[in-house]
Amino acid sequence: MALAPQPIASSLEPLPITSQKHDPAWKHCQMFKNGDRVQLKCLYCGKVFKGGGIHRIKEHLAGQKGNASTCLRVSPDVRLLMQQSLDGVVVKKKKKQKIAEEITSISPLPTSEMDTFGNQCDVNSGLQLLAVPETLEPDSSLLVTREEGKTNRGTDRRKRGRVKRADKSAIPDAVAINSIALDSKRGNNQVHMAIARFLYDAGVPLEAVNSVYFQQMIDAIASGGPGVAAPSYQDLRGWILKNSVEEVKNDIDQYMGTWARTGCSVLVDQWNTHNGRILINILAHCPEGIMFLRSVDVSDMMNSADALYELLKELVEEVGVRNVLQVITNGEEQYLVAGKRLSDTFPTLYWAPCASRCLDLMLEDFGKLEWINATLEQAKSIARFVYNHNVVLNMMRRYTFGNDIVAPGMTRFATNFMTLKRMVDLKQNLQDMITSQEWMDCPCSKKPGGLEMLDLISNHSFWSSCILIVHLTDPLLRVFRIVGSEKRPAMGYVYAGIYRAKETIKKELVKKEDYIVYWNIIDNRWEQQWHVPLHAAGFYLNPKFFYSIEGDIHNEIVSGMLDCIERLVPDTKIQDKIMKELNTYKNSIGDFGRKMAIRARDTLLPAEWWSTYGGSCPNLARLAIRVLSQPCSSIVNKRNQIPFEQMHDSRNCLEHQRFIDLVFVQYNLRLMQMVQMNREHDPRDPISFDSSNVVDDWVSGKESCLQDYGTSDWMALDPPSGNTMLLGPSNDEAGDLGAGFDDDEIFNRVKDVEEDNTEDNVVNQ
Repeated sequence: MALAPQPIASSLEPLPITSQKHDPAWKHCQMFKNGDRVQLKCLYCGKVFKGGGIHRIKEHLAGQKGNASTCLRVSPDVRLLMQQSLDGVVVKKKKKQKIAEEITSISPLPTSEMDTFGNQCDVNSGLQLLAVPETLEPDSSLLVTREEGKTNRGTDRRKRGRVKRADKSAIPDAVAINSIALDSKRGNNQVHMAIARFLYDAGVPLEAVNSVYFQQMIDAIASGGPGVAAPSYQDLRGWILKNSVEEVKNDIDQYMGTWARTGCSVLVDQWNTHNGRILINILAHCPEGIMFLRSVDVSDMMNSADALYELLKELVEEVGVRNVLQVITNGEEQYLVAGKRLSDTFPTLYWAPCASRCLDLMLEDFGKLEWINATLEQAKSIARFVYNHNVVLNMMRRYTFGNDIVAPGMTRFATNFMTLKRMVDLKQNLQDMITSQEWMDCPCSKKPGGLEMLDLISNHSFWSSCILIVHLTDPLLRVFRIVGSEKRPAMGYVYAGIYRAKETIKKELVKKEDYIVYWNIIDNRWEQQWHVPLHAAGFYLNPKFFYSIEGDIHNEIVSGMLDCIERLVPDTKIQDKIMKELNTYKNSIGDFGRKMAIRARDTLLPAEWWSTYGGSCPNLARLAIRVLSQPCSSIVNKRNQIPFEQMHDSRNCLEHQRFIDLVFVQYNLRLMQMVQMNREHDPRDPISFDSSNVVDDWVSGKESCLQDYGTSDWMALDPPSGNTMLLGPSNDEAGDLGAGFDDDEIFNRVKDVEEDNTEDNVVNQ
């Protein structure tokens, strides 16, 4: 586990770790400038290295004996990564040594053949000879003797001065090696510029390079060789699109093949276009992934619950009634009416409101409380000043070691509280910055915004409010991340997450008149969710939570479980078998009581646990796997740059169908990346246009940027880095929900009828 960040000595000036530093060890250290020297500090044990560079840090983290002491606090996975990196360095050195030996073994070319060699290089080998300087340093790596393979050294006089010219027989091969490296770099630059010109000219969003298919495209072009032909416009909208449709359908067929075992959920994702249209995207979700089925323009039917019901009914029949466990939509009144009617028509499935939208509304309501809103506005004033002045932004990123103080979330309200937590995490770094000589000498520090920023960051009351807000909202953000995650289905965790959020708020505020305000916000927004039996059944069937309860399980959870048995299993004989098998599960009989099964309660996903140890209860295990494989959210934020509006605008029947196929391919490829993508990307820059819809309140300048161009030069900015060690370890959100669920007040959702003075109590905190 990483240590808390150590205070920075006043004599040390933090330096940014730029994106050009590719060694993996840079993510596990901090860099400082001490006079003319650069020093590195281990993020785990705090040891400072005054020399040896990043290689010394890597040896320290890897535990390799020799030049550096071993770090005793680094995690095993990081130590293994550093050891593998060091092994890779050794391999590269051996390859370079082998190349050098091969070069020195080549017979020298006669001087008379030099011109011929130079003329042939470009044609035959692609090498370009560089102009040879009149003098070379005596210890230059270019001076290699043919006979002994040793560095060419002269007398003491030549060591002190310069040599006139290297032996011509040594120059061709040495210069060729250097030329290869330079040509490689020059070639990469040319490739990058060619890609950039295409992206800029075509107006393609720059985040397209984060696609998992981008590098695959580069590799395919490179493997095709110099003569590879680009596809034409007609190719892309013709046979290539046709093949892509078939390719995506084959992938979707594989997903659908798992529905008999896990079931699926139909997601109805509603959103508004820039032109005021109301569209809904219909998707199907299962543990294998999410698949886009179609898009519907519902602008004319949003006020009709009957029309929405007919649409939902058609979707369920299209996917297959036997496969669908739930339909998730907005919680608006017309969907509520249509959903209840749908569950009456199909008695083997549930209608459920989207959990993510409920959580987002909770965060919005928290932000409307007067004292929280005032604190958020103060924090926003700091961020706006920082992100609209390049000098201040660069300084902030140096003192936070490349981390941003704005943390973009899924929604604007999630961004508010995620950013506040980020600022609390970086509080010490921000205070170090505003007390530094660099800040005092900065012209921006004398501006009104700079003076306000100084006052706030130095204000103990401001930070106390920030910390309290973080303690109150972070548990809700955790549930938000759980229901929006693709790592695991949320159904087995959402009930416990809401319980734990209310419990945390109660422990933080202690007095009922204080915490009941926040509980009421949660209960009012979660009211529809309390009536979704799937959530209670997911809690009951998750062995991590079920076996952590001492005594009787609350009646609400048991009732939810029984309701799911009756609705999801229409065969009464199988229902009776499941009730008998429940006793085996309750009492940990048979395989459920194995030591392996007990240990696996905390390590395996709940559905995997049932698949592994539920063999003695086949009917209950089948139900458990289906319930625990479902999501709780219908929000899928992957629709940018997909031509939904053009598709609905198209009036030609043939072109309309082509648009339908294009959208089908684009959206499903995007969704597949959510499951396939495991690599790290560059950190999301809060001031990029891609983030503007959720961070606008935090980074938009109030005055025109043109009035202050000197501090608005983006080319002078240092990029954000991926060094997130200051923010603490990345925890397993669902795994940290803990054990123990014995507070009846939380289950009973007690409300205080005397709420007249609750707002005043909150403000006085």
